[in-house]
Amino acid sequence: MNKIVPIGLLFFLTGTVSLFAQVKKDTVLVVKDTTALQEIDPLTPAKAAFYSAILPGLGQAYNKKYWKIPLVYGAIGTSLYFYIDNNNKYRDYRNAYKRRLEGYNDDNYKFLDDSRLIAGQKFYQRNRDLSALFVVGFYVLNIIDANVDAALIQFNVNERLSMRPEIYPADVTFKPNVGLTFNYKF
Repeated sequence: MNKIVPIGLLFFLTGTVSLFAQVKKDTVLVVKDTTALQEIDPLTPAKAAFYSAILPGLGQAYNKKYWKIPLVYGAIGTSLYFYIDNNNKYRDYRNAYKRRLEGYNDDNYKFLDDSRLIAGQKFYQRNRDLSALFVVGFYVLNIIDANVDAALIQFNVNERLSMRPEIYPADVTFKPNVGLTFNYKF
């Protein structure tokens, strides 16, 4: 009885292998090479940054991250709106103060004295300058985002790489510890 089980198991395994090994004469088997590396274009990040420098949002379109384009235009447009608004109010206060120095009192700010006009000029000038800084900052951030995103598109991420949190007991106190494990399966 003991000899029959291994012999039966041997016939069963050879039968299943031959079942899966049969191939039609017309069929061509193609083996996919999983170890082949993708082509990496080192100029892709530079192209994306150049496109974003020419026209904000164009680098994001080049990277096929179309959802970022409204964010770019929203950030730059909002900052530009506040720059223009603060610049207009700064000019109004400055012109009213200049007219007061010339002796005229027919401006829209009759209810303000000279010190308040000077304080209003300083306030709107500071806000205008901050808004200009934000416009430039968002423009540069747009270029950096396109560059980094294009570089990360080429980053190799496959199923053999994994990172997961793990909770394990300490050796002496058996209190739970938290850690990260990095795995690479060959």
